[in-house]
Amino acid sequence: MTQPSRSVRLFGTEEIVAEPRILKAGELSAELDAGNLRHIRFAGIEIIRAISFIVRDRNWGTYNATIENLAVEVSGDRFEVTYAASVGDADQTFRYRARIVGTPRSLTFSGEGEAASDFLTNRTGFVVLHPLDGVAGRPVTIEHVDGTIEEGRFPEIIDPLQSMMDLRTLTHEPVSGLKVTCRMEGDTFEMEDQRNWTDASYKTYVRPLARPWPYRLAPGDRLEQSVTLTVEGDVGSAAASGDKNVSIVFGEGGATLPKVGVGLQRAEIAATREALDKLTGLSPNYLVYHHDPRTGDAADLKAAADIAKALGAEPWLETVIAEIDDFADEVAALGRAVAAIGSPFQVVRLSPAADLKGTLPGSPWPPAPPADALFKAARKAFPNARIGGGMFSFFTELNRKRPPLTDIDLVGFTTSAIVHAGDDRTLMESLEALPFVVASARAIAGDRPVSVGPSAIGMRMNPYGAAPMENPRNIRRAMNEADPRQRGLLGAAFIVGYFARFARGGASAVAFGGTTGPHGVVAAKQPWPQPFFEESGGVFPAFHVQRALADMSAWPMRAVTSSEPTAVEAVAAIVDGRTNMLLANLTAQEQIVALPTDMAEVALLDADRFVEAAGSPGCLAELRPASGRELRLGAFAVARVVTA
Repeated sequence: MTQPSRSVRLFGTEEIVAEPRILKAGELSAELDAGNLRHIRFAGIEIIRAISFIVRDRNWGTYNATIENLAVEVSGDRFEVTYAASVGDADQTFRYRARIVGTPRSLTFSGEGEAASDFLTNRTGFVVLHPLDGVAGRPVTIEHVDGTIEEGRFPEIIDPLQSMMDLRTLTHEPVSGLKVTCRMEGDTFEMEDQRNWTDASYKTYVRPLARPWPYRLAPGDRLEQSVTLTVEGDVGSAAASGDKNVSIVFGEGGATLPKVGVGLQRAEIAATREALDKLTGLSPNYLVYHHDPRTGDAADLKAAADIAKALGAEPWLETVIAEIDDFADEVAALGRAVAAIGSPFQVVRLSPAADLKGTLPGSPWPPAPPADALFKAARKAFPNARIGGGMFSFFTELNRKRPPLTDIDLVGFTTSAIVHAGDDRTLMESLEALPFVVASARAIAGDRPVSVGPSAIGMRMNPYGAAPMENPRNIRRAMNEADPRQRGLLGAAFIVGYFARFARGGASAVAFGGTTGPHGVVAAKQPWPQPFFEESGGVFPAFHVQRALADMSAWPMRAVTSSEPTAVEAVAAIVDGRTNMLLANLTAQEQIVALPTDMAEVALLDADRFVEAAGSPGCLAELRPASGRELRLGAFAVARVVTA
């Protein structure tokens, strides 16, 4: 058997990603990444997360630019970047030229381009991302396109619509005494709260959504836009600890950890049956079967219930309602079909088919059954089940179309970390948004429990286009259905961070993507590449983490805090009087973790154990004696630690 490369172990793909180049002008710095700018800092303080010139297709997919004639000049306290780029596909092409100039107190990114053919796009031009730290809930001075000035705030609770409109300039203070002004020219800009999609940013973008989209650029149509940052003031001195270790601090015990679930799609029923010998070790608390009457039938419902029973999981059903006028009859017929197989589903969530697609601000909602009448019909059809409302798609759609609470018992939604970008850092940065997501969801749900998922890195549906992206080249990309990192250590570490943030926020249940398939945890034959697993089979690193979380879920959560939560995340439970904790390195660099108490037992999942773990479903359950209070975690490693 061929041994997997380090890249496959960490990321599930052999795709090589170039390291960003650091540009510096005095105390101003930025990372040049694929022609765009990320993590713009002044004196080490992040002032803007990203400035990008992007081109989207008619399904909101983002084209990867082909860059030519890239030139980078650094002279004293000044840098300049120029390049030419083209984007498109077999049917259309857009070409543009970019220039970036940085000085100690300013940065300008300008772009000009034209369509080389008829070009259909939903957005072409600049996007500016403000980070969350030092921004969320903080004041901002707004200059509108007509020159009027307004004092506002970045939203704390996630705004379902555009939080700021008709924008020319935004001025904020990321820290006291440091003022950053961002001026955007060449078109009208507006802002949306990207935390809706779990992006860790507020996004200011070109061309208001109220204008028609997709829109056509004719051959020769030119665009000229620019974004200019200016910095005033200084950063106050801050004492550096000099400690390179990440410290973990324990708090008191609390509520029981959320239930841990797994999703199941109709297309995966056969493969899941074949993999039951491995999947029984996953031990999920519940299984969510996605039923669509347009493609499935009663036999599938029974098959899903049988699989849940085999896994020892509580069966949940999420069902699409296809009818509009005759929805009550459809719900009643489904209730009879479920009763005929013994009424196994203890939770039934419902969604009109129309709500599987997003409706952008200002657009009319498509016809759908009245929500209150739909849930009343469900209550009658499933008298012994808990009824769930919300969305099968993302928090965005829940935030924009909130369910009436009278006849439902819980509120749910799903997420994907790669709606807008597919790179590793954006994926991990999405964890920063989750506390805001769960707080906002709880505000919508009132006293009803909040359930999350089934969710994975990849998209299980595309509310904004025809379907998620196919991935025959096994690359990192926005809107992938089958994302390679689902099979790598990064995916396992991400799950720890994901669950920890939702648990601390008060979610009652968190379900992960699937059994087999693009969001699964067990290898099965697929039409897309699966390096190493195509030959070896076995289980993915995500399997071990989900199993460990399910083991912990029935126990009281113990508060745990990381001194560097963007580097190391943790979740803990008090099990038989001892702390049982999962630790995850969220970075590609080794992390040294200082624990507050001595270890008694440890199990490690890292690059060295990747092959062994693929063939051993009990990897993180096989604890070994340990001692001391220091733990080394390799790139994206996960450790299960039991304290003395």
